[in-house]
Amino acid sequence: MTDVPEAPESDAVPDAVSDAFHVFDTTLRDGAQREGINLTVADKLTIARYLDDFGVGFIEGGWPGANPRDTEFFQRARAEIDFRHARLVAFGATRKAGVRVEDDPQVAALLESQAPVVTLVAKSHVGHVELALRTTPEENLAMVRDTVAYLRDQGRRVFLDCEHFFDGYALDPVYAKQVVRTASEAGADVVVLCDTNGGMLPAQITAVVRTVLADTGARLGIHAQDDTGCAVANTLAAVDAGATHVQCTANGYGERVGNSNLFPVVAALELKYGRRVLPEGKLAETTRISHAIAEVVNLTPSTHQPYVGVSAFAHKAGLHASAIKVDPDLYQHIDPALVGNTMRMLVSDMAGRASIELKGKELGIDLGDDRALVGRVVERVKERELAGYTYEAADASFELLLREEVRGSALRYFTVESWRAIVEDRPDGTHANEATVKLWAKGERIVATAEGNGPVNALDRALRVGLERIYPQLAHLELVDYKVRILEGAQGTESITRVLVSTSDGQGEWSTVGVAENVIAASWQALDDAYAYGLLRAGVEPQE
Repeated sequence: MTDVPEAPESDAVPDAVSDAFHVFDTTLRDGAQREGINLTVADKLTIARYLDDFGVGFIEGGWPGANPRDTEFFQRARAEIDFRHARLVAFGATRKAGVRVEDDPQVAALLESQAPVVTLVAKSHVGHVELALRTTPEENLAMVRDTVAYLRDQGRRVFLDCEHFFDGYALDPVYAKQVVRTASEAGADVVVLCDTNGGMLPAQITAVVRTVLADTGARLGIHAQDDTGCAVANTLAAVDAGATHVQCTANGYGERVGNSNLFPVVAALELKYGRRVLPEGKLAETTRISHAIAEVVNLTPSTHQPYVGVSAFAHKAGLHASAIKVDPDLYQHIDPALVGNTMRMLVSDMAGRASIELKGKELGIDLGDDRALVGRVVERVKERELAGYTYEAADASFELLLREEVRGSALRYFTVESWRAIVEDRPDGTHANEATVKLWAKGERIVATAEGNGPVNALDRALRVGLERIYPQLAHLELVDYKVRILEGAQGTESITRVLVSTSDGQGEWSTVGVAENVIAASWQALDDAYAYGLLRAGVEPQE
């Protein structure tokens, strides 16, 4: 038996929320099991900092001893992160069957992590006990009892995850509750009921949690997978039934379809239940933290995620816009600012006068009481969307359109005389893409040629080469995304093409749209708008 590391001096964390209710994050372990997520130690440290900044009570860092990455994470987290709100949690299993807890190397690794809190996973499904652990129900109970008691004796706070609890309860409720009771009596602070297969529904969760709570008296938590699309609802159903510990992952990341999503759970608890679970002021950081973690794991933030998605408070229908103009609360369940998000008005062929007026206000464009102006914009939008344009995904193109109508003339920074793009296939299998643009800017005729890795890239470079001397502000612009869609209504090469281009100046991004019979012409339109909008953002006055 090796020497046991001393327990941390204190489990107390400055500014921690009351221990009466726990928000427990398991992104770094359970969330990392999502297909497509591969976290480095540096990634895990970064995410841990974001979660601590958000104010969750517990951050499960991984399984020390199971792999070198998790072991290194705990070593570095102790040295590099000064947790302000969260307690770091190490995850592991109960002792092995037939092995003394003092001699189990996996249990020793939990202590060596020096995490102040340990979460143990245990079997509560008698079928798993006999088939997976290949031991008896009695020995499984002893494994739970011995490991919990031993870790408590070493000064660690212990939570116990009852794996496959709800399926096990359906098979043998007496044994499932016996596991809960054994863990609680041995000193586990919380016994977490896990819907490991994710197959439960809210009413089932409520009934089981309520019964187990009444029959065992243990403090209960909930861990829900999202295989039925009910993980958030199941988590809240468990809270309704008396659970005071919720386990979630950022953005719902997790194995198969994922876990209960941290952000809607926390938002619901604070805004719908009136239960404070984050430090004061941290709820407004919800959207920022969600998107920041998505960037770390290299997944595009979900646009339609509740509370934090960019579409969460986006309104498209004209009927909605009319009501929102009177009172935003008529079509919004909360003020978006409470979770750090914003309301957006989408302009489309569904738009009415109210949509245009609200969008103008959002963009800082005063439309006054000019009903004729608003009417012209509405009709122009509908005509162009009928032709294939989409303005809900291209705010910059819409703003240019709106400003042109207000101004009474186009916002022109340059006038195009002609452009062409050449794609050359050579016998040796190589390709060449060259573009030439001829344009006028500030009274000067400019001819520019450039090569690129494709015809659109060549056009982009040629336009930049031609204009940067006149407009040095364009040097900061970068094309960051490019999407092509073939629209319905024609066959094959006769189809209409829509192109969406996203551009950045290092301070923000904007999207523009082009529609034409071929992809190059549509791309040119979108690039033309992108450069014009970039100059508008930079404060450059358009030509008369």
